[in-house]
Amino acid sequence: MAVAARVKPLDYFAPEEWAKLSARSHWKGLALVAHGWAVIGLTMVAGVLWPITIPLGIMIIGTRQLGLAVLQHDAAHGALHPNLKINDWVAEWLCSPGVQRYRDYHLQHHKYAQQAEDPDLILSAPFPISPTSLRRKIVRDLTGQTFLKQRFGLLYARKPGQPLWPVLKAQILRQKRLLISNGLGLLAFSLAGYAWVYIALWLVPMATWFPLVTRLRNIAEHALIAKDEPDPLRHARTTRANLIERALIAPYWVNYHAEHHMFMHMPCWSLPRAHKLLTAKGATKAMEIAPNYRAVLSAAAGA
Repeated sequence: MAVAARVKPLDYFAPEEWAKLSARSHWKGLALVAHGWAVIGLTMVAGVLWPITIPLGIMIIGTRQLGLAVLQHDAAHGALHPNLKINDWVAEWLCSPGVQRYRDYHLQHHKYAQQAEDPDLILSAPFPISPTSLRRKIVRDLTGQTFLKQRFGLLYARKPGQPLWPVLKAQILRQKRLLISNGLGLLAFSLAGYAWVYIALWLVPMATWFPLVTRLRNIAEHALIAKDEPDPLRHARTTRANLIERALIAPYWVNYHAEHHMFMHMPCWSLPRAHKLLTAKGATKAMEIAPNYRAVLSAAAGA
Protein backbone atom coordinates (compact mmCIF):
# COMPACT_ATOMS: atom_id res chain seq x y z
CA MET A 1 0.00 0.00 0.00
CA ALA A 2 1.20 3.50 -0.87
CA VAL A 3 1.16 5.63 2.27
CA ALA A 4 0.76 9.33 1.51
CA ALA A 5 3.85 11.46 2.04
CA ARG A 6 3.85 13.65 5.17
CA VAL A 7 5.41 16.99 6.03
CA LYS A 8 7.40 17.87 9.14
CA PRO A 9 5.87 20.86 10.96
CA LEU A 10 9.28 22.21 12.00
CA ASP A 11 10.25 22.44 8.34
CA TYR A 12 7.68 25.24 8.08
CA PHE A 13 7.35 26.75 11.55
CA ALA A 14 9.70 27.80 14.31
CA PRO A 15 9.32 25.68 17.47
CA GLU A 16 7.49 28.47 19.30
CA GLU A 17 5.14 28.98 16.33
CA TRP A 18 4.33 25.30 16.14
CA ALA A 19 3.78 25.09 19.89
CA LYS A 20 1.07 27.75 19.65
CA LEU A 21 -0.49 26.35 16.47
CA SER A 22 -0.73 22.79 17.76
CA ALA A 23 -1.85 23.63 21.30
CA ARG A 24 -5.16 22.18 22.48
CA SER A 25 -7.55 24.45 24.35
CA HIS A 26 -9.82 23.68 27.30
CA TRP A 27 -12.39 26.23 26.13
CA LYS A 28 -12.09 27.11 22.42
CA GLY A 29 -13.55 23.87 21.07
CA LEU A 30 -16.37 23.95 23.61
CA ALA A 31 -17.04 27.58 22.71
CA LEU A 32 -17.33 26.65 19.02
CA VAL A 33 -19.84 23.91 19.82
CA ALA A 34 -21.83 26.38 21.93
CA HIS A 35 -21.62 28.90 19.08
CA GLY A 36 -23.04 26.39 16.62
CA TRP A 37 -26.04 25.61 18.81
CA ALA A 38 -26.55 29.29 19.67
CA VAL A 39 -26.69 30.23 15.99
CA ILE A 40 -29.20 27.44 15.37
CA GLY A 41 -31.36 28.52 18.32
CA LEU A 42 -31.31 32.22 17.46
CA THR A 43 -32.10 31.47 13.82
CA MET A 44 -35.14 29.46 14.93
CA VAL A 45 -36.28 32.35 17.11
CA ALA A 46 -35.87 34.72 14.16
CA GLY A 47 -37.97 32.36 12.03
CA VAL A 48 -40.78 32.47 14.61
CA LEU A 49 -40.68 36.25 14.96
CA TRP A 50 -40.09 37.04 11.30
CA PRO A 51 -41.22 34.14 9.06
CA ILE A 52 -39.81 35.94 6.03
CA THR A 53 -36.34 34.92 7.31
CA ILE A 54 -37.08 31.18 7.11
CA PRO A 55 -35.49 30.58 3.64
CA LEU A 56 -32.27 32.23 4.83
CA GLY A 57 -32.62 30.41 8.15
CA ILE A 58 -32.68 27.06 6.35
CA MET A 59 -29.31 27.89 4.78
CA ILE A 60 -27.82 29.19 8.03
CA ILE A 61 -28.95 26.19 10.08
CA GLY A 62 -27.93 23.68 7.39
CA THR A 63 -24.47 25.21 7.43
CA ARG A 64 -24.29 25.02 11.24
CA GLN A 65 -25.34 21.37 11.02
CA LEU A 66 -22.31 20.93 8.78
CA GLY A 67 -20.36 22.99 11.32
CA LEU A 68 -21.19 20.52 14.08
CA ALA A 69 -20.00 17.72 11.79
CA VAL A 70 -16.79 19.70 11.20
CA LEU A 71 -16.26 19.94 14.95
CA GLN A 72 -16.85 16.19 15.26
CA HIS A 73 -14.14 15.86 12.59
CA ASP A 74 -11.82 17.93 14.79
CA ALA A 75 -12.68 15.65 17.70
CA ALA A 76 -11.81 12.61 15.58
CA HIS A 77 -8.29 14.07 15.48
CA GLY A 78 -8.36 14.63 19.24
CA ALA A 79 -8.24 18.39 18.68
CA LEU A 80 -11.52 19.60 20.20
CA HIS A 81 -10.36 19.29 23.84
CA PRO A 82 -7.11 18.17 25.51
CA ASN A 83 -8.99 15.60 27.62
CA LEU A 84 -9.85 12.79 25.19
CA LYS A 85 -12.86 11.64 27.24
CA ILE A 86 -14.35 15.14 27.15
CA ASN A 87 -13.31 15.48 23.52
CA ASP A 88 -15.19 12.33 22.53
CA TRP A 89 -18.22 12.91 24.76
CA VAL A 90 -18.81 16.40 23.37
CA ALA A 91 -18.40 15.13 19.82
CA GLU A 92 -20.72 12.16 20.38
CA TRP A 93 -23.56 13.99 22.12
CA LEU A 94 -23.30 17.62 21.03
CA CYS A 95 -21.85 17.39 17.51
CA SER A 96 -22.53 14.17 15.59
CA PRO A 97 -22.76 10.56 16.80
CA GLY A 98 -20.31 7.80 15.93
CA VAL A 99 -17.06 9.65 16.60
CA GLN A 100 -14.93 6.53 17.12
CA ARG A 101 -16.29 4.83 14.02
CA TYR A 102 -15.65 8.01 12.04
CA ARG A 103 -12.14 8.31 13.52
CA ASP A 104 -11.20 4.81 12.40
CA TYR A 105 -12.43 5.53 8.88
CA HIS A 106 -11.15 9.08 8.58
CA LEU A 107 -7.59 8.41 9.69
CA GLN A 108 -7.33 5.94 6.82
CA HIS A 109 -8.19 8.83 4.51
CA HIS A 110 -5.28 10.82 5.91
CA LYS A 111 -2.89 7.89 5.83
CA TYR A 112 -3.58 7.22 2.15
CA ALA A 113 -4.67 10.68 0.97
CA GLN A 114 -5.25 10.65 -2.80
CA GLN A 115 -3.65 7.22 -3.08
CA ALA A 116 -5.48 4.14 -4.38
CA GLU A 117 -6.26 3.00 -0.82
CA ASP A 118 -7.87 6.31 0.18
CA PRO A 119 -11.47 5.45 1.22
CA ASP A 120 -12.60 8.96 0.23
CA LEU A 121 -11.15 8.78 -3.26
CA ILE A 122 -14.54 7.78 -4.62
CA LEU A 123 -15.88 11.23 -3.68
CA SER A 124 -13.40 13.10 -5.86
CA ALA A 125 -12.63 10.58 -8.60
CA PRO A 126 -15.63 11.38 -10.87
CA PHE A 127 -14.59 15.00 -11.44
CA PRO A 128 -14.66 16.89 -13.69
CA ILE A 129 -18.28 16.29 -14.66
CA SER A 130 -20.59 18.13 -17.03
CA PRO A 131 -22.47 21.24 -15.89
CA THR A 132 -25.72 19.31 -16.46
CA SER A 133 -24.57 16.51 -14.15
CA LEU A 134 -23.57 18.99 -11.45
CA ARG A 135 -26.96 20.71 -11.69
CA ARG A 136 -28.72 17.36 -11.31
CA LYS A 137 -26.71 16.62 -8.16
CA ILE A 138 -27.57 20.04 -6.72
CA VAL A 139 -31.27 19.53 -7.48
CA ARG A 140 -31.20 16.11 -5.80
CA ASP A 141 -29.58 17.70 -2.74
CA LEU A 142 -32.03 20.58 -2.47
CA THR A 143 -35.10 18.39 -2.99
CA GLY A 144 -34.14 15.94 -0.24
CA GLN A 145 -33.42 13.03 -2.59
CA THR A 146 -29.77 12.77 -1.53
CA PHE A 147 -30.73 12.79 2.16
CA LEU A 148 -33.32 10.04 1.73
CA LYS A 149 -30.96 7.87 -0.30
CA GLN A 150 -28.12 8.28 2.19
CA ARG A 151 -30.24 7.77 5.30
CA PHE A 152 -32.71 5.20 3.97
CA GLY A 153 -30.68 3.49 1.27
CA LEU A 154 -31.89 -0.01 2.15
CA LEU A 155 -35.42 0.96 1.22
CA TYR A 156 -34.17 2.54 -2.01
CA ALA A 157 -32.33 -0.67 -2.89
CA ARG A 158 -35.27 -2.98 -2.12
CA LYS A 159 -35.95 -5.17 -5.13
CA PRO A 160 -39.45 -5.55 -6.58
CA GLY A 161 -41.26 -8.32 -4.77
CA GLN A 162 -38.85 -8.33 -1.84
CA PRO A 163 -40.76 -8.39 1.49
CA LEU A 164 -40.97 -4.90 2.95
CA TRP A 165 -40.85 -5.63 6.68
CA PRO A 166 -37.35 -7.19 6.93
CA VAL A 167 -35.90 -4.32 4.92
CA LEU A 168 -37.82 -1.72 6.93
CA LYS A 169 -36.73 -3.34 10.21
CA ALA A 170 -33.07 -3.34 9.14
CA GLN A 171 -33.37 0.30 8.05
CA ILE A 172 -34.94 1.34 11.36
CA LEU A 173 -32.18 -0.41 13.31
CA ARG A 174 -29.51 1.27 11.18
CA GLN A 175 -31.01 4.74 11.71
CA LYS A 176 -32.48 4.25 15.18
CA ARG A 177 -30.48 7.05 16.77
CA LEU A 178 -31.49 9.49 14.03
CA LEU A 179 -35.13 8.46 14.35
CA ILE A 180 -35.16 8.54 18.15
CA SER A 181 -33.37 11.87 18.53
CA ASN A 182 -35.49 13.60 15.93
CA GLY A 183 -38.65 11.99 17.25
CA LEU A 184 -37.87 13.36 20.70
CA GLY A 185 -37.01 16.75 19.24
CA LEU A 186 -40.27 16.90 17.32
CA LEU A 187 -42.20 15.82 20.42
CA ALA A 188 -40.59 18.53 22.56
CA PHE A 189 -41.32 21.24 20.01
CA SER A 190 -44.86 19.91 19.55
CA LEU A 191 -45.56 20.09 23.29
CA ALA A 192 -44.38 23.71 23.19
CA GLY A 193 -46.71 24.41 20.27
CA TYR A 194 -43.92 24.83 17.69
CA ALA A 195 -43.80 21.56 15.76
CA TRP A 196 -43.62 23.51 12.51
CA VAL A 197 -40.40 25.20 13.69
CA TYR A 198 -38.69 21.86 14.20
CA ILE A 199 -39.82 20.68 10.79
CA ALA A 200 -39.04 23.89 8.89
CA LEU A 201 -35.86 24.89 10.70
CA TRP A 202 -34.25 21.59 11.66
CA LEU A 203 -35.49 18.74 9.47
CA VAL A 204 -35.72 20.75 6.24
CA PRO A 205 -32.16 22.13 6.57
CA MET A 206 -30.92 18.63 7.41
CA ALA A 207 -32.59 17.19 4.31
CA THR A 208 -31.70 19.98 1.84
CA TRP A 209 -29.01 22.55 2.54
CA PHE A 210 -26.84 20.26 4.67
CA PRO A 211 -26.41 17.68 1.86
CA LEU A 212 -25.65 20.47 -0.59
CA VAL A 213 -22.93 22.16 1.48
CA THR A 214 -21.51 18.75 2.35
CA ARG A 215 -21.19 18.08 -1.38
CA LEU A 216 -19.61 21.51 -1.95
CA ARG A 217 -17.16 20.78 0.86
CA ASN A 218 -16.16 17.44 -0.69
CA ILE A 219 -15.73 18.97 -4.14
CA ALA A 220 -13.65 21.87 -2.83
CA GLU A 221 -11.41 19.67 -0.71
CA HIS A 222 -10.33 16.97 -3.16
CA ALA A 223 -11.98 17.21 -6.58
CA LEU A 224 -9.46 17.54 -9.43
CA ILE A 225 -6.57 16.69 -7.11
CA ALA A 226 -4.34 14.19 -8.89
CA LYS A 227 -4.62 10.56 -7.86
CA ASP A 228 -1.34 9.21 -6.45
CA GLU A 229 -0.18 12.79 -5.95
CA PRO A 230 3.31 12.55 -4.38
CA ASP A 231 3.49 16.13 -3.07
CA PRO A 232 2.00 16.39 0.46
CA LEU A 233 1.36 20.10 -0.12
CA ARG A 234 -1.11 19.17 -2.86
CA HIS A 235 -3.12 16.33 -1.31
CA ALA A 236 -6.00 18.72 -0.66
CA ARG A 237 -7.22 22.17 -1.63
CA THR A 238 -7.65 25.31 0.42
CA THR A 239 -10.46 27.54 -0.81
CA ARG A 240 -10.48 31.19 0.18
CA ALA A 241 -13.86 32.07 1.67
CA ASN A 242 -15.41 35.47 2.30
CA LEU A 243 -17.81 36.20 5.18
CA ILE A 244 -20.90 35.07 3.25
CA GLU A 245 -19.23 31.82 2.17
CA ARG A 246 -18.16 31.15 5.74
CA ALA A 247 -21.74 31.72 6.94
CA LEU A 248 -23.47 29.67 4.25
CA ILE A 249 -20.92 27.11 2.97
CA ALA A 250 -17.70 26.77 4.99
CA PRO A 251 -18.09 26.95 8.79
CA TYR A 252 -15.29 26.80 11.34
CA TRP A 253 -12.41 27.23 8.87
CA VAL A 254 -13.16 23.98 7.04
CA ASN A 255 -12.01 25.71 3.84
CA TYR A 256 -8.34 25.47 4.97
CA HIS A 257 -8.13 21.85 3.92
CA ALA A 258 -4.63 21.84 2.45
CA GLU A 259 -3.27 23.03 5.79
CA HIS A 260 -5.37 20.44 7.58
CA HIS A 261 -3.85 17.62 5.54
CA MET A 262 -0.36 18.97 6.08
CA PHE A 263 -0.87 19.22 9.85
CA MET A 264 -3.84 16.97 10.54
CA HIS A 265 -3.90 17.23 14.34
CA MET A 266 -3.88 21.05 14.35
CA PRO A 267 -7.09 22.47 15.88
CA CYS A 268 -9.37 24.14 13.36
CA TRP A 269 -9.06 27.56 14.99
CA SER A 270 -5.31 27.53 14.26
CA LEU A 271 -5.71 26.96 10.52
CA PRO A 272 -6.12 30.64 9.50
CA ARG A 273 -2.98 31.57 11.44
CA ALA A 274 -1.09 28.67 9.89
CA HIS A 275 -2.20 29.84 6.44
CA LYS A 276 -0.92 33.36 7.11
CA LEU A 277 2.44 32.07 8.32
CA LEU A 278 2.78 29.72 5.35
CA THR A 279 1.93 32.61 3.01
CA ALA A 280 4.56 34.83 4.65
CA LYS A 281 7.12 32.03 4.23
CA GLY A 282 6.20 31.51 0.57
CA ALA A 283 4.95 27.96 1.07
CA THR A 284 1.43 28.58 -0.24
CA LYS A 285 2.84 29.10 -3.74
CA ALA A 286 3.35 25.33 -3.93
CA MET A 287 -0.04 24.49 -2.40
CA GLU A 288 -3.40 23.93 -4.08
CA ILE A 289 -5.31 27.18 -3.45
CA ALA A 290 -8.63 28.26 -5.00
CA PRO A 291 -9.78 31.91 -4.93
CA ASN A 292 -13.40 31.05 -4.02
CA TYR A 293 -16.05 28.33 -4.21
CA ARG A 294 -17.39 29.53 -7.54
CA ALA A 295 -14.00 28.90 -9.13
CA VAL A 296 -13.87 25.38 -7.70
CA LEU A 297 -17.36 24.55 -8.97
CA SER A 298 -16.56 25.95 -12.42
CA ALA A 299 -13.50 23.74 -12.65
CA ALA A 300 -15.39 20.71 -11.30
CA ALA A 301 -18.06 21.22 -13.95
CA GLY A 302 -15.46 21.33 -16.71
CA ALA A 303 -15.88 25.05 -17.33
